[in-house]
Amino acid sequence: MSDIALPLPVLKLLKKGVRIPAPFSVDIGDEVDPARISGEGVVFGRGTKVSGAKTLISAGVKLGCEAPVAVDDCQLGRGVELKGGFFTASVFLAQASMASGAHVREGCILEEESGGGHTVGLKQTILFPYATLGSLINFCDCLLSGGTSRTDHSEVGSSYVHFNYTPNQDKATPSLLGDVPRGVMLTEPPIFLGGQGGLVGPARIGFGTLIAAGTVWRGDCPEGGKLLRGEGQSADARDYHPGLYGDIRRRVANNILYIANLLALRQWYLHVRCTLPGDPDMGDALLQGALEALEKALAERLRRFRELAQKVQAAQGPAERLLPAETRGDILSEQRQLIGRWPELEACLTDRREDAAGREERDAFLTKLVAFRAAQGNDYIRVIRSLDRDVRSLGTAWLQRVVQAVAEAAFACVPACRG
Repeated sequence: MSDIALPLPVLKLLKKGVRIPAPFSVDIGDEVDPARISGEGVVFGRGTKVSGAKTLISAGVKLGCEAPVAVDDCQLGRGVELKGGFFTASVFLAQASMASGAHVREGCILEEESGGGHTVGLKQTILFPYATLGSLINFCDCLLSGGTSRTDHSEVGSSYVHFNYTPNQDKATPSLLGDVPRGVMLTEPPIFLGGQGGLVGPARIGFGTLIAAGTVWRGDCPEGGKLLRGEGQSADARDYHPGLYGDIRRRVANNILYIANLLALRQWYLHVRCTLPGDPDMGDALLQGALEALEKALAERLRRFRELAQKVQAAQGPAERLLPAETRGDILSEQRQLIGRWPELEACLTDRREDAAGREERDAFLTKLVAFRAAQGNDYIRVIRSLDRDVRSLGTAWLQRVVQAVAEAAFACVPACRG
C-alpha cells in the first residue's frame, strides 16, 4: 500500500512505532497530539478510533483486540488494555483493563490492575487497585476500594446494578464501598457484591462485607465484616406522589461523607501519587489527567447534591399536605435545614479546609515516605505495599482527619442530618 494514501495522523503513528495491522480501518482525530502517544509496544486493533486533544496513550497499551474501540480524551497508563467499546474523559492507570462491549463515560478513574469483564457500563466511578467487575454490569457513581492484590481483591459479580437514579429524577446517589483513608493503603479486606444483585444508592458499605448473590441491598453497613442477605418483599400497593420527599437524613449524610472522601483522595493524589509517577515518559501527564478527573468528580457530586436541595425545596408544598401527621414536623424541619443552609453547606465542601487538616500527620508521613520511595523507585504499588504498619497508620490518620474536618463542618450546617 502507498504511504501517501494513508491519513496523515495514522501515518505519523506508524512511523513512530505504533503497531496498526489494519491502518485503513483506524481513525485518528486531527486534534490528537502524536507526542502524547507512545510508540513503544502500542497496538491499535482493527476499527480503533482515537480522538480528543487530551488523549494520552502510554507504552504497552493495546486497543481493540476483541472488538472496535473508540477512545476520546482519555489518559491511558502503561500496559492498559481496552479490548472493545467506548471510552471518554476517563483515566486508566497502569495495567487497568476492560473487555469488549464496555461503555465508560466521563469522570471514571480505574487505578492499577483494576478493570471489568464484557459489557460493563461506568460513569463517575472510581476503582482502587485490583478492584474487579464481572460482566453485564452497570456500576455508575461509586467508589470501590478494598483488597490487597490481584488474588485478593474487591469484586462485583456479573449482572450487578448500582441503582443511581431515583423516581424523583435526581442522582444524589453516590455509594462509598470501603473508604479512602484505609483503602489507599492496600491492606483492607475486600468487598464482594454477589452477582444478579443490586445496591440502591447512596449507600456506605464497609471493608470485608459480602452481599449475597441475588440481593438488592437498600441500606448501609459502614462497619463492614458482615454477610448481607436481602429478604423477600411482600406484595404491597400504596398511594404514590411523584416529587414528594420524606426523611432525607441518610441521603444527606451519605453525600457529605462521599464528597469528604473524594477530597481526601485529592489530597492523596496531590501529595503522594504525584511524587510516584512511575512511567518516566508519560507519568506526570497521566497523573495530571487523574487530578482533572477528580476535580470533575467533585463538581459532579456537588451539582447533584445541589439539585437535591432544589428539588426538596420545590416539594415543600406537597410535603406539608401529604407527609404523615405523626412525622411531618420532624421531616419538614430536616428538609428546611438543608434548604435554608445549603449555601453554607456548599461552602464547607468547597473552601479547601482539607488542605490544612491533619497537617502534622501528613508531614510526618511524607517525610517517612521518602525512604520507601528511594528503596522502591517510583512505582506506586511497590512503594505503598512496602510501607510498614506505623507509616501506614500515619497516612491513614492524616486522611481520616481530612474526612473528619470536612464532614464535621458540613454536619454543623445540617445537624439534623448527621449520620
